[in-house]
Amino acid sequence: MSAQAPSAVILIRATSFVPNPATAADNAFQSDAPAGQSDEATSAHALAEMDALAAALREAGVRVHVFDDDDHTRPDSVFPNNWLSTHAGGAVAVYPMYASNRRHERRTDVLEMLKSEYRVQAIVDYSGLEPDGIFLEGTGAMVLDHISRVAYTARSHRADVAVLERFCTDFTYEPMAFDAVDSDGVPVYHTNVIACVGTHVAMIALEMIPDKVRREQVRERLAVTGRTIIELTEEQIREFAGNAVEMCGRTPEGKRRYVMTMSARAKRSLRPEQVAAIEESCEILAVDIPTIELAGGSVRCMIAGVHLDRRPVELPEPGENVVAINEDNPVTPDGRYVAKDYA
Repeated sequence: MSAQAPSAVILIRATSFVPNPATAADNAFQSDAPAGQSDEATSAHALAEMDALAAALREAGVRVHVFDDDDHTRPDSVFPNNWLSTHAGGAVAVYPMYASNRRHERRTDVLEMLKSEYRVQAIVDYSGLEPDGIFLEGTGAMVLDHISRVAYTARSHRADVAVLERFCTDFTYEPMAFDAVDSDGVPVYHTNVIACVGTHVAMIALEMIPDKVRREQVRERLAVTGRTIIELTEEQIREFAGNAVEMCGRTPEGKRRYVMTMSARAKRSLRPEQVAAIEESCEILAVDIPTIELAGGSVRCMIAGVHLDRRPVELPEPGENVVAINEDNPVTPDGRYVAKDYA
């Protein structure tokens, strides 16, 4: 399996999705729902799109963990990759979020699932930096090269370089920070809308990095890994062509199947030679999600990849120490029984 392409994902099935008014100020990709369309209709359309993505990933042989979210105060909870990332070797990171109404998207049940079904050795929580006004929104703010250990990061309100460097120290990545702006000079709010790094291919809008020296340094850092670099235009970025993610699925026969997952809108914006370059190493899996894209994110934003080793289906017999503490009536050192719920 490629270290870059996870074989399992976490999706949040948000029943109260709407474009988040708290994030519109710095998200140039965000749009309003069609005039006259109720929030209930918007949520229903988005729910169908989420289910379609889950079904497409399962059809590709990807393991999908879906968590329902009925909380109407979390309009952006469909984007879990902003608060959570997982890493080979058993590490999980939890991130500080820029918008205050996104901070309670973090869920202990998701973390508990990871600990129970995968080998998790450490959870590193940076969310305590939020009161200091310091943010790093996960794999939205960073595009991670898990193979060469590079964290490509466009500076913004949502990507503080100080936290980036702390993350890179903790998780052994090389920080590669740069400025990225659109043609109006507006900073790119998340790196993952302008760049995608796969196993053998990288898609990036280098023209949106105004510093020519830094632009060439980013190009060189990607090229030295041997990846094919596909340069995207700003017009393609606005169609979410950069917001893609490579997954490792399975064929019905059990063989590995690498898929570059993106929206149908994103795929339509690609030129034939760009499609051909991607398909040299993986298939393209395109799903239509126009309602969710109103929030300024696309398929990659919806997927929190699981880069952890699975626990065995059948666990070994517990040792005597575990058995001792799992007794029906354990005795404490003072000779009394542990209190039980007799209701």
